Amino acid sequence: MPEAQTTVAIPTRNGGELLLRTLAALERQTVEHELLVCDSGSTDETVRRARERGARVLEIPPSRFGHGATRNLLMDRAAGRSVAFLTQDAEPADERWLERLVAGLELAPDVGIVCGPYRPRADAPAAVRIELEQWFASLAPDGAPTVERLSAEERSTLRVGALIGRRGFFTDANACLARSAWERVQFREVAYAEDRVLAIDMLRAGYAKAYVPAAAVVHSHDYTPTQELRRCFDEWRGLREVYGWREPAHPGRLLRRLRGQVGQARRELLAEGLAPARRRTALAAIAGRQLARLLGALLGSRADLLPARVRAALSLERREGFQAVEWGDANR
Repeated sequence: MPEAQTTVAIPTRNGGELLLRTLAALERQTVEHELLVCDSGSTDETVRRARERGARVLEIPPSRFGHGATRNLLMDRAAGRSVAFLTQDAEPADERWLERLVAGLELAPDVGIVCGPYRPRADAPAAVRIELEQWFASLAPDGAPTVERLSAEERSTLRVGALIGRRGFFTDANACLARSAWERVQFREVAYAEDRVLAIDMLRAGYAKAYVPAAAVVHSHDYTPTQELRRCFDEWRGLREVYGWREPAHPGRLLRRLRGQVGQARRELLAEGLAPARRRTALAAIAGRQLARLLGALLGSRADLLPARVRAALSLERREGFQAVEWGDANR
């Protein structure tokens, strides 16, 4: 592939050692590419290290950073006809990551965006590993790439809430965009879930969305239960803002859900042959994590009912606002 036909774009700020691992993995890719970084006020050696690895670096003040706006800037400055996005802590899992991700754009003529899965880090707790493996396996049960699109009728009649799961899932922590599609449909300047909003806008504009299971990155977080609750508050507030989703709060439903999640985790741990003591410890951690997630989901999907100061206290990002996405029609 000719040089600069593909760009890898990364927003950064104080990337540290995880960024170095990401940059090292990019050097091993089989596809020639431009490396473009947009840094928003790093105080460590992120900018110098990126330039040493051959990156072209754009520097903006922290006040100019926005999840959508910064990615639009990267798209605008990228030389490639296809632009792959990573976050600074998303490390390509092997040397063919970029090759496979870009190939997703060729799965059908109308594919405009592609994403791949996350794999847990080697030291990730069992709860994190099981969550990631189950979710991404559900997107492609047979392990083959998938393509999602809306019919001509669905583009104008399907409610946004119907895209909350597999059909609308998209992550720009591991993604590729066709420049021709982005020139018609750009990221919106929203506070959260800019990637989910882009996917909906792309699907409604007639583009297809591809998922490539083999184009994986290593990307996971080991949060404490409190951090997990706050992270889920942010995620489910985003679901409320984007899709209008309100997590059901019926006690019986919540209990069945928790039992199902812990039961499935128990079966997987048994299959792995863990010793009983380790299995009990892992199950206790999983149950605690799931309780924190459920509480965060219940609160986050009701963030519009909470005072701003309470939202800020519950948010991992300390974000106090709530702003429902405007879709310009009645198909919320």
